[in-house]
Amino acid sequence: MPAIKESIDISRTPADVFSYVTDPTHLPQWQESAVSVRKLGSEPIAVGSKVAVTRRLGRREVTSTMQVVELDPPRHWHVHGIDGSVRGDIQGTIEPLDNGERSRVTLSLDFEGHGIGKALVPLVVRPHVRKEMPKDERTLKGILESGAVS
Repeated sequence: MPAIKESIDISRTPADVFSYVTDPTHLPQWQESAVSVRKLGSEPIAVGSKVAVTRRLGRREVTSTMQVVELDPPRHWHVHGIDGSVRGDIQGTIEPLDNGERSRVTLSLDFEGHGIGKALVPLVVRPHVRKEMPKDERTLKGILESGAVS
């Protein structure tokens, strides 16, 4: 199946958007299913960095480890799940608009199922993400455009 892809325009510079969206500690603020995030290591986020992300899926909370695969500020990032029955693969791009005053953020999500995850991805995960992702992008836009983030 093709990756799930959504875009949204945000009235903030690509650097502002990139800084916020690639800071994993912000995930619970703008992603509905994200409950918590814990950096694994004390270094700043870079290629190779890992984070433990806990998400609520229905009544369950599931924690998985994500690893930064690519980081190209302020244009692109790529994070991949490295454990668990459902492993997400997230790529983000930021295009400058209006001479860099605004940004178009495009998120692309795909999933690998392992064990029971092979059944969960098409039946549960993909339908859930198709509903949640547009809401998450609108929440991200609202946070960044509100001026609450410096």
